[in-house]
Amino acid sequence: MLSAGTSRSCTVQRGCHGPKLAPAPFRPASAPGRRSVSAEAEPVSPIVSGPISVNPSASPALDPVAAAADGKAAKAVDRSKGLWTRCDKCGTILYIKHLKEHHHICFGCNYHLKMSSIERVNHLIDPGTWRPLDETLSPVDPLEFTDLKPYTDRIKEAQEKTGLQDGVRTGTGLLHGIPVALGVMDFTYMGGSMGSVVGEKLTRLIEYATQEGMPVIIVCTSGGARMQEGIFSLMQMAKISGALHLHQNCAGLLYIAILTSPTTGGVTASFGMLGDVIIAEPQAIIGFAGRRVIEQTLQEQLPDDFQTAEYLLEHGLLDLVVPRSFLKGALYEIMDFYRAAPFKQRGAIPFGVQHGTFLTTEEKVRRRWAQWARSGAGANGNGGLAVASDSSAVSYRELVSSFNTLLEPAKGAGAPLELTELLSDPEALPAAMELAKESKIEWMERSAALLGRSAPAAAEPEYVFRMK
Repeated sequence: MLSAGTSRSCTVQRGCHGPKLAPAPFRPASAPGRRSVSAEAEPVSPIVSGPISVNPSASPALDPVAAAADGKAAKAVDRSKGLWTRCDKCGTILYIKHLKEHHHICFGCNYHLKMSSIERVNHLIDPGTWRPLDETLSPVDPLEFTDLKPYTDRIKEAQEKTGLQDGVRTGTGLLHGIPVALGVMDFTYMGGSMGSVVGEKLTRLIEYATQEGMPVIIVCTSGGARMQEGIFSLMQMAKISGALHLHQNCAGLLYIAILTSPTTGGVTASFGMLGDVIIAEPQAIIGFAGRRVIEQTLQEQLPDDFQTAEYLLEHGLLDLVVPRSFLKGALYEIMDFYRAAPFKQRGAIPFGVQHGTFLTTEEKVRRRWAQWARSGAGANGNGGLAVASDSSAVSYRELVSSFNTLLEPAKGAGAPLELTELLSDPEALPAAMELAKESKIEWMERSAALLGRSAPAAAEPEYVFRMK
């Protein structure tokens, strides 16, 4: 064997990248013309007389990571963090830096490799406009599930590997200037399985988009429901579908589903196929059950392209198959056409859903309350705000008391004025009417849970109002 430090080894490496050489017959060391390699040997000829070990094209290429393990079983290695990777379809060696610039599309066969959720966000959302939602939601173990290892250990391993709390990333941003609500599933987090946190984050995203009148885009990639959470995972299908019903059928807003490889199981059976427009990437594997399960059930041989995006498009289950390089432009064209549709019907959010309680609405209520308290601090200890038992039936006495509290906090202690005294004053009533014409009454429901105050369990809702 040649030493790695000799000049002959360098010649062998250069020869391996050149044209293939026919292996010469092996000759023993005593054969004429063969030189022995030693430290004090005379200058070595650049011509290699022995056999050259090349990888025949008929045999599969050896995995350098597996070869370094000396035949021992090694754990799966994430090759995306190195310099080179291999195409899953044609086996072409790809430089990862150039592959990321090409949106993870193989240069040899145009196969679409897997992308992480943050890479998809950077691909679809305009720079500097991404605003994540519900980043702190993390799964729990309601069933105390254990297979080969506890479910909690699997959660910790997945969180350390991906940097995500669960298998989906949600938020809002601009797509070529159009505000959108985007949800992107990540297959590296436990196979993109749909658990309770995935369902909750997607439901909150859809409900927030419904309140704000924004279109929803969900990039789906999943192996199905998460078996470690049992029925809690399966119920997310109905929860997300119910939120989409209000978004699409009631509010009349747009929902676009993007199916990537693979999209299977409960995701395909629920929100993956509920889009107003369903787009898939080329050669993506999309289905409910696996190919082997279907073949064993039907006892039939399925076509070679079964459950691919092109097969589903041919049979009417998809609307478009768009390459990843043109996906952002295609989404913009669809949403721009939808936004400018001349005969679009205006929807309405049902009563009881108009002001859902989300983290964003809670934050708005707290900020609004703090703003009111700073701008109208009164002497009655209520921040200069009048409280009514019902916003639809506010008495004139309460409005007059509010005027007195907000406009003249130093005059009295917040005691309501007598209506007879107001009517007997020739100047007070015209002044109050003039103030009412030039002002605006703002209302807000006071919730003890949001404002951090204790309230009786059976207390009726209270409303605060102020003049603006």
